[in-house]
Amino acid sequence: MTALAGLRVIDCSTLFAGPTASLLLGDFGAEVIKIEHPEFGDPVRNHGYKKDGQSLWWIYISRNKKSLALDLGVTEGAEVLLDLASKSDVLIENFRPGTLERWGIGPAELFKVNPKLIIARITGFGQSGPYKDRPGFGTLAEAMSGFAALTGSPDGPPTLPAFGLADSIAGITTAQAIMTALFALNNPKSDSYGRGQVIDTSLLEPIMMTLGPQSLIYDQLSIKQKRTGNRTENNAPRNIYRSSDGKWLAISTSSPSIAERVMRLVGHPEVIEEPWFKEARGRVEHADLLDGFLNEWIGIRTAKEVIDEFTRAQAAVAPIYDIEDILEDPQVNARNVIVHVQDPHLGIVRMQNVIYHLSETPGEIQWTGRPLGADTSRILSNTLGMSQRRIDELAAKGVIRLATP
Repeated sequence: MTALAGLRVIDCSTLFAGPTASLLLGDFGAEVIKIEHPEFGDPVRNHGYKKDGQSLWWIYISRNKKSLALDLGVTEGAEVLLDLASKSDVLIENFRPGTLERWGIGPAELFKVNPKLIIARITGFGQSGPYKDRPGFGTLAEAMSGFAALTGSPDGPPTLPAFGLADSIAGITTAQAIMTALFALNNPKSDSYGRGQVIDTSLLEPIMMTLGPQSLIYDQLSIKQKRTGNRTENNAPRNIYRSSDGKWLAISTSSPSIAERVMRLVGHPEVIEEPWFKEARGRVEHADLLDGFLNEWIGIRTAKEVIDEFTRAQAAVAPIYDIEDILEDPQVNARNVIVHVQDPHLGIVRMQNVIYHLSETPGEIQWTGRPLGADTSRILSNTLGMSQRRIDELAAKGVIRLATP
C-alpha cells in the first residue's frame, strides 16, 4: 500500500503551484480530485507544447488525479464542494483572497462541515498585507524576491528563469506544509490536535528562502549582493568552462580541499600556498586568475577527458546537459528518473518519475492527466451518493460536466 493511501485531497487550484503540491501527494497514493470549471477547465490544458491537441504540461502535472468538472461560482456547485469537503482531508486553492468567501465556501463554511480539514491557500502575496488583492504570478515573485536581481551577467540586465521556478518552489513548500498540518492534526502534543487549519502560502516567501541569508547579509554588513554570472561570491573557482570539443562543463569548489585538488590537477599547486587561497573570500577575489588556469587546462582537453581526470582526482565536475543528454545519462537511467507511462491518447510517453524514493512505500505514476470531467459521474455517485437523476439535472444546468463518451 502506498504511503498516502486513504488521504483524499481536493485540488481547486490552477496552473502550477497548487497542482505541483497535489502532484506530489498523488504520486504517493493520495486520492486527488482535481476540480475544474465545466466549460473552460484548468488553463494549463492549453499551456505550452501540444501534440495531437493534448497539452503535454497537462498530461504531466495532472497525473494521478481524477477530474471533476464543477462550477464553484454557483450555489449548487458550492453545495457539492461542501459535501465533498465533508468527506475529504485536504483542500488546495489559489483564488484571489476573498473569492471562496464570496462563493460561500471559505474556511468558515468548510470547517463547519469538516472541522479537521486542512485548507491550503496559495496566492501571489498571501492572504494579508497591502498587496494581497493584486494579481500574482510566479514571474512577479521571481522579480520581487531578489532572484532576478542576482541572476545574469554583471554587465547585463536582471534575468528571469525560463520556467515556473517560483511556482514550483511554492508547490513543493505547500506539499510539505500540508504534511506538517496533517501531522499536527494527529499529534496529541500539538496545539491543533484534532483540528484542521489554514495554510497561507505566497509565491514570494518560499523563493526568498531559497536565496539564503540575503537580508541578514544586508542587515549586518550593508552589502547588496550583485549579479555574478556563473560565478558566486561564496567560493572560487566556480564557473562553466568549455572543452576542446565545444562542450560546457560546470565546476564547483565549495570546500577548500576540493579547491586544492583542482589546482593540483590543472598544474598549479603553487597557488595553494598563497595566503589568500585558504579562505573562500580570498579565492573569490582572485577568481580571474583561477578561472584562467582552468580555462587553459580544460580548453585543450575533451569533455570526457576532463570528467575522467576530475573524477579520478575526486574533484567536482558535471557536464551541462540538455534533455537529450539527460535521457542518455547512465545515472539517470539507473535511478529511473525518467519512466515510460501509458497515455490513452499518445501511447507510451516518457516523463519524470516521482522525485524521492521511499524504501517501504514507494510512489508511482498510475495514469496521466485525464479528460475534462472524466470522473465527474463516478465521484458524485460513488463518493457523495448522488442519484443519477440529480447528476443529470446538474449537468443540464451546466453546474457539472460529464465525460464525453
